[in-house]
Amino acid sequence: MNIFADLPDALPDEMFETLAEAGHVRIERIVSHGQATPEGEWYDQEWDEWVLVLAGNAGLLLEGEEERVLKPGDYLMIPAHCRHRVAWTDRRGQTIWLAVHIGVDGKGGASGG
Repeated sequence: MNIFADLPDALPDEMFETLAEAGHVRIERIVSHGQATPEGEWYDQEWDEWVLVLAGNAGLLLEGEEERVLKPGDYLMIPAHCRHRVAWTDRRGQTIWLAVHIGVDGKGGASGG
């Protein structure tokens, strides 16, 4: 398996692919190409999320903070209930993220407790 294999040529929407899942942890590959969270919308998850940019660039907003520009190799832990949004992703090429969701119940929801 290779994280850069089988990448789509065109992306009308972001692509989310679960790579592994065990217990209360899910690991995803996310591929973006110019997508952003719709204006005024925020993610507010019941679990922690650690993200790493493998390729491309992105702007990430955590509520109440300045925009963070992420480039290859940059990573960030987003605690549960920290409202956040993707301000932008690279329009010139794909942005490839590795996301580790911690505290999920195996069905995408919170594990409770």
